[in-house]
This record gives sequence, C-alpha cells and structure tokens, in this order.
Amino acid sequence: MGIEEYGGGQGPQADVLVVTTNDVPGYRVRKVVGEVFGLTVRSRHLGSQIGAGLKSMIGGELKGLTKTLVQTRNQAMERLIEQARARGANAVLAFRFDVTEAADTGTEVCAYGTAVVIDRE
Repeated sequence: MGIEEYGGGQGPQADVLVVTTNDVPGYRVRKVVGEVFGLTVRSRHLGSQIGAGLKSMIGGELKGLTKTLVQTRNQAMERLIEQARARGANAVLAFRFDVTEAADTGTEVCAYGTAVVIDRE
C-alpha cells in the first residue's frame, strides 16, 4: 500500500470546502445550514480478520485494517459532502470523525460538522 493510499481529504477543486476549524480566514459565514453527517459501517472479511489476529500476536501494523479504515473514513466524508451540497452549503466547519465498534461485527465511522454558506470578505 503506497503512501497515497493512506490519506484522504479533498482535491484542489472541491466545490464544498471542509475544514476542522470554526471559521475560514478571508471568508464570512453568510448562513448556517445546520449539522450534516456521513455514516458508514464496514466489516472485514474473514481472511483479513484471521491475518490481523495473527499479526497482533507478533506486533506490527495491521495493513489490511489500515486500508479498510482509510476507505471507510473517505466514504463517510464523501457522504457528508453530498449531504452538505444537497442542502445548499458550500462549506462544512468544525469537521470531525467519530469511530466506534459496531456490535463486534464492524467499525462505524461517522463524519460530522456544521454545513454553512460562506462568502469571500
């Protein structure tokens, strides 16, 4: 897995800006649309669970799990952006991820933030 596969986030031409901050320098919030979120739950296939179990005994990175979590976070973020766009927002402020185990069958990832309409100052 190359380094490009470990990341996420937006490309330079994103139509909905997503930031972890409460404001964007050079912009003002014209309208607060409200909370938006993107949710997904993923399970891993049996082969990778067995491999992760064996790897955890000897130590080291669980690359299969890392790849699954990256894909899951990216999917949750995409869903958040789709919801913000559908509600007329062009930005999401205070973006965060919440990750929990879902009944020992998978990993739940929720991306959330505040959808807003921003304008250049």
